[in-house]
Amino acid sequence: MSTPVRAAGAATCALTVVLTGCGTQAAESASQTIVLADGHALGGYNPVAGYGPAGEAKMYDGLLRLSGGEGLPGFEPALAAELPEPNSDATSWTVTLREGVSFHDGSAFGAEDVVATYTSILDPASASEVRSSFDMIEAVEALDETTVRFTLAYSYAAFPTKLLIGIVPSESVAERGLAAESSLNSDPIGTGPYRLTGLSPDRAVLEANEDYWGGTPEVERITLLYVPDDNTRAQRMATGEFDGTSLPPQLAATFADREDMSVQASKSADWRGVSMPTGDLVTGDPALRQALNHAVNRNMMIDNILAGHGRAAYTPFPEVYGDAHNPAATFSHDPELAGRLLDEAGWERGPDGIRVKDGQRAEFTVMYNSADTVRRDLSQAFASDALAIGVEVSLEALSWDRITPRIDTDAILIGGGDEPFDPDTQAYKTLHSAYLEPDVGSVYDNASRHANAVVDEELDRARRSTDPVERATAYRVVQEAYIDDPSYVFLAFLDHVYVSRDSDWAKPPPVLEPHSHGVTWGPWWSVNTWTRSR
Repeated sequence: MSTPVRAAGAATCALTVVLTGCGTQAAESASQTIVLADGHALGGYNPVAGYGPAGEAKMYDGLLRLSGGEGLPGFEPALAAELPEPNSDATSWTVTLREGVSFHDGSAFGAEDVVATYTSILDPASASEVRSSFDMIEAVEALDETTVRFTLAYSYAAFPTKLLIGIVPSESVAERGLAAESSLNSDPIGTGPYRLTGLSPDRAVLEANEDYWGGTPEVERITLLYVPDDNTRAQRMATGEFDGTSLPPQLAATFADREDMSVQASKSADWRGVSMPTGDLVTGDPALRQALNHAVNRNMMIDNILAGHGRAAYTPFPEVYGDAHNPAATFSHDPELAGRLLDEAGWERGPDGIRVKDGQRAEFTVMYNSADTVRRDLSQAFASDALAIGVEVSLEALSWDRITPRIDTDAILIGGGDEPFDPDTQAYKTLHSAYLEPDVGSVYDNASRHANAVVDEELDRARRSTDPVERATAYRVVQEAYIDDPSYVFLAFLDHVYVSRDSDWAKPPPVLEPHSHGVTWGPWWSVNTWTRSR
């Protein structure tokens, strides 16, 4: 299969149209194209390596897809012909596949492709970043050309969340090897509504798939530009270079009064908080963690840093989970109480105002990603609130490769909510002590390296139950136990904020967004379904 040659030829054609923009045909189709600027690097388009686990990939389809609207999204069939059928204890899930679907290279989609995709994700040789998220899968097998059965190691009611990731052709993963080195990263082959026809470090061109099983998208071309600096994206958006972009809330607010542009804040379960490594003499002290949770002024952070686009977070469970959310699981903003808790625990103020216990100063470091202005501002606010109760926080702006080796020893302004479409995928990796074991999950899972037996037990009970009432009860207990023994200082659930040029496109409602964001989400999460009156 000569896919690199095919992609290169298509890229030449696409870039000719984009760069010249001349001729009657180009003029007629201009209104059917959009140009979007993103702060995230382009490429890395391989689902086996971890691309698009929440179904946001425009070049791929999963077996299922999300439905938009208020509250928790539902699931709809995509490459599945219908919603999957579990057995009585949700340890076996049978998926009937859609027929007549082709990949971008013209090959037919079938059961062997589903088996190959999931087998490759689980293969240690792939070194997939999402492998641990699929470790409940014990076996995946093709029963016939249009039927696949997943056998799980335990009952798992949240399994539909694992059917959103894109499916690749079996031929593309026939040879075992590192997923990060696969040609799919730069030359994706999916069944999705768009195909990649041009890729360079700062530009990707997506063309509508005319053979798409769901119908040819009316938006014919999407040009993605990599513009990493927030201020540069805002300036170029203001001059009319883009049809849309994602921006930090304060920058986006500067567009609020523009007559030709709109600001959209999409609700998410994407949280920000501070990890508190248990092994450290300061952050590992339960009283200090309690005190800091009462010291931080979450509402002030939301108003002043997020421009009102967010909600206070006390645990990783947002209100969108309904009965599984415990509204009583909160921390009051009470610096005086925080001070008393530290006094009672033996943390006494020293001459310089910083508390000391048994010769140990109440001081620690919080690292944050240097490219993220929102994390910077939240870190500064956290440090200010901590200082007010006698805890000194030093801040370090670093790249992720410098943060990672220090996770066990230093705190991080961290984010989460990668797969928020069920409470299990939202909270399990963040709180469960299984991720204290070496080589289990990502180093960012349970970043505080904390263990609580009640939290573990109830998370496992909810994960293995198929009874919605039992699951919701278990999750409420998890939150109650967490408030008594917090391992993070959760700060806020963010709204993801986007600016777009006004148009007459009819668009579906927004969807609850995961931690990942950018122009694959926001107003453009369902771009292939946009319509325009004729």
